[in-house]
Amino acid sequence: MSTHSTMITPASMDGGLPLLFPESVAPRLDLKLKRRMQRWGKVLIIFSTAVLLLFAGVMGLLSYMLSYPPVAPLASNPKEAIGLDYIDVEFPSASGRTIVNGWYIPAGGSPGPASSRVHTAALNNGNAAANGSAAAGLSKTIVFSHGYGTNREESWVPMYKLASIVHDMDYNVLLFDYGYASKTHKAPATGGAEESEELLAAVQYAKSQGADEVVVWGFSMGAGTALQTALKTDEIDALILDSLFLTSAETLYHNITNFINLPRYPAIPLLETMMPIWSGTSLSSLPAPEVLQQAYDIPIYIIHGTDDEKASYQTAERIAGEQKNALSRSWIVPGGKHELVFQVHPDEYIARAAAFLDAVGQQHGLQQNQDAPAPAQAVQAAADAGSRDGDAA
Repeated sequence: MSTHSTMITPASMDGGLPLLFPESVAPRLDLKLKRRMQRWGKVLIIFSTAVLLLFAGVMGLLSYMLSYPPVAPLASNPKEAIGLDYIDVEFPSASGRTIVNGWYIPAGGSPGPASSRVHTAALNNGNAAANGSAAAGLSKTIVFSHGYGTNREESWVPMYKLASIVHDMDYNVLLFDYGYASKTHKAPATGGAEESEELLAAVQYAKSQGADEVVVWGFSMGAGTALQTALKTDEIDALILDSLFLTSAETLYHNITNFINLPRYPAIPLLETMMPIWSGTSLSSLPAPEVLQQAYDIPIYIIHGTDDEKASYQTAERIAGEQKNALSRSWIVPGGKHELVFQVHPDEYIARAAAFLDAVGQQHGLQQNQDAPAPAQAVQAAADAGSRDGDAA
């Protein structure tokens, strides 16, 4: 009986796959893999597009909220809050694009009924008040410039208390709302572009009431707006800047990330694209770089806390370092938080501010005396003026 043996020879690897995977199967596998990758590619594109659209939607909503911040209505008035008589005032911004509402509190006496309203015509004519109300006061005025997202009352500063203190120092006081805080003439927040025009109009209103010394006391974005305004006019005699905030794409992004963690890109480009849609103002048009490098002619007192999470104290120090006026100074408060330095150090805060205001008043008085004509010149000037009046008659 013979025995037969069978040898199984493995298929050659040359030229293709082993017989376990016939050559006809390989193209089908490649095609399936290709189709699967195409499907995943489409899914990835759709997912990426959806994420980008969602991100753009979030940034669009944030841009809208930044342009139209929720602001509480006025809760009181100077008479009810601190017992001071006041006049309701209303005037156009210097640009004419918005309307400003506020309270004028004359120093040293009652101006008349609190319902008196100063209209545009009265302002343009330099009248003290409409309806025959005389806004008698001394010749120095403090204009308070409130922060973002609040109104002229700004309770945590606290604005009424400061108004009462400086009124006791014989200052007229002007409190007003920026357009984004107004309930009657609503306007978008513009990072200081239109707000600086509103503040300029407030300064001009103070001048129209007889003030020859005007100090702007600003808080947060209201302080940054004061610096922008001082670039445009020489009618401001001094600035007090508490927790100053300069609006730019960088500072807005920094504040957004305090609440929601967003990647720098594309957050900043989207902010720069969408803010003009809602506010009508390009962030790149704001003069933050110019403000940072400006040596202002007027005295500036900067107050800032090292624990300010909304506005970097290094920015405040940089601006302070550029100032050349002999009266300019800064107070960087260790541990101080945004707009809360007065609350923690009220006595020192007022003592320092009062000393600054006194120095500004003395400097302003010296300048006024230097500009005043000598007695003989004054007599001649008066005679010349009378002669011109007679000729005109």
